[in-house]
Amino acid sequence: MPIVNFHLVAGSSTPEQDERLLKRASALYAEVLASPIDRVRAFITPHDPEQFAVAGELVSASGQHAPFFDFIVLAGRPAEQRQRLLAAFTDLLVEVLGVRRELVRGCCRQVDPEDWGIAGQPASALRRSEIEARAAAAAKPA
Repeated sequence: MPIVNFHLVAGSSTPEQDERLLKRASALYAEVLASPIDRVRAFITPHDPEQFAVAGELVSASGQHAPFFDFIVLAGRPAEQRQRLLAAFTDLLVEVLGVRRELVRGCCRQVDPEDWGIAGQPASALRRSEIEARAAAAAKPA
């Protein structure tokens, strides 16, 4: 179920950069969450520079690219994993696209397993053993 979406200004990256971003983000997601890569989805949503504002100015006028990303995880994932992904996706945008780190924004969205569908079934049913194992690990004293 891991999904990441990078919101970028259209034309601010080459097809090669887009490919590197998507492939490396997918591998990173699979690594951090210890999830099979076939579950990972990565997207780039391009936005026209005339429809993207940074600091109150249209990017078409300022030329300032400030990517935003959001990613989804099932509720119950440890904060360490979520924070690692926030940092790693930011690092990836800085490295691959050469954007200024301080302009990158990101958001983690946690979804209850009952509210996430896989092949038309709730994740709470299809991934029950994985969810229970994470809950048990979180409940153990450190």
